[in-house]
Amino acid sequence: MKKFFLGTLILATTFSFTSCVKVNFDEGGAVIAPPDPTSNIISGVISSSKFYAKGKWILKGYVYVTDGATVTFEAGSVIQSDITEKGALIIERGAKIVASGTAASPIVFTSGKPVGSRAPGDWGGIILLGKAPTNRPLDPAPTIEGGVGRQYGGTDPLDESGILRFVRIEYAGIAAEPGSEINGLTCGGVGSGTILENIQVSFGNDDAYEFFGGTVNAKNLVAFATADDDFDFDFGYTGKIQFAVSCRKPDFVDAGDAGNAIECDNDAAGTTVSPRTKPQLSNFTFVGPNDASGTAANHNFSNRWRRSTQFILRNSILMGHPDAGFSLESDNTLNDYYTNGVSEFKNNMVHATTLPYKTANAALATNAQIQTKAEAEGCNTYATSAAIMLTSPFYSTSPNFLPAAGSPALAGSSFAGMNAFFSSTTYRGAFGATNWTSGWCNWDPQNAAY
Repeated sequence: MKKFFLGTLILATTFSFTSCVKVNFDEGGAVIAPPDPTSNIISGVISSSKFYAKGKWILKGYVYVTDGATVTFEAGSVIQSDITEKGALIIERGAKIVASGTAASPIVFTSGKPVGSRAPGDWGGIILLGKAPTNRPLDPAPTIEGGVGRQYGGTDPLDESGILRFVRIEYAGIAAEPGSEINGLTCGGVGSGTILENIQVSFGNDDAYEFFGGTVNAKNLVAFATADDDFDFDFGYTGKIQFAVSCRKPDFVDAGDAGNAIECDNDAAGTTVSPRTKPQLSNFTFVGPNDASGTAANHNFSNRWRRSTQFILRNSILMGHPDAGFSLESDNTLNDYYTNGVSEFKNNMVHATTLPYKTANAALATNAQIQTKAEAEGCNTYATSAAIMLTSPFYSTSPNFLPAAGSPALAGSSFAGMNAFFSSTTYRGAFGATNWTSGWCNWDPQNAAY
């Protein structure tokens, strides 16, 4: 989305120019009203476009941006949640957010607490709601989880909800009720006109990213120290994601649910309703706790494909999770991978501390048969995480996910038959020789001075 600036000229009685006031316009030419200059509070319902200049803003309570309005945050802005009235930013269908930071000036959504006292769940998170297809009924449209009471989904796969670029989302995740939470970034029916690039979700109290249907694509996503799932796909999501990394914190996980790097379902009942959930993914690096001292019991699978989902996962690294690396958990899911060839798991590097491959129905395919198929399609299985030879991938305040010299991750990829969205690489995993997280990610937000 384009933003234009115009100097408004004010004439004195002598016809000399005495001042110049910056006015912002949205892409339709309407004036974007500035916020109240006497307050840095963002609250309530936003029904007309607003521009928030670089600075510190306080998000107070659930904030709804309604149809036709755009909220724009300037690069370098810091948006902190109110401590008493925990904030959440909800971009409704037909509304947009433009948060386009840079590597040098990321936009940060974070806790309002001071250094040393921040915690997961200090605020809600960001919810994008669009008009792209899901596999839920449209009349009435489904309501997004998290207690916000807003609908999502529609019939426009190209729908646009704005831009999130070079954005950090820290200490989010409110459970409105059991099984209904606000995640770090929630996307409900978000269309492919939306831009999601270079986003880090860290220390979230629920999922880092959850996609409820929709067609939105993304590149360069980071999930760091998540309580529940790092990437969760449901209700007919069919978008494409390339270059993503997740890293688990050994002593931190949801006490009431298993934490996975990927959890994926077609719907809660496991039906084959269309469109089938089928994320297309490449160049992911999934890093588990690797049986570190003090690892909490609820850390779970690297890939959990279940409830009639389909999928494509290629050129990726699965390592250090305590149970299965690649788990197939329904007959429909298993058949679409093992027998029908609809799903793909190719050219991946697989390690888990217990089972690298797991099937829920050995009568359809055993663990060994799943491994044989995966290895016949370019996958490699490793007895130890060290054999993958990433530099320093496990949880710390300074992780390094790049392959070390001589790592097998530096080769072995294949993009044959993949969509043109995917950039071809020689390496597997999220990184080759370049660390795209440099400069804008923060691995220790507890001690960041905002």
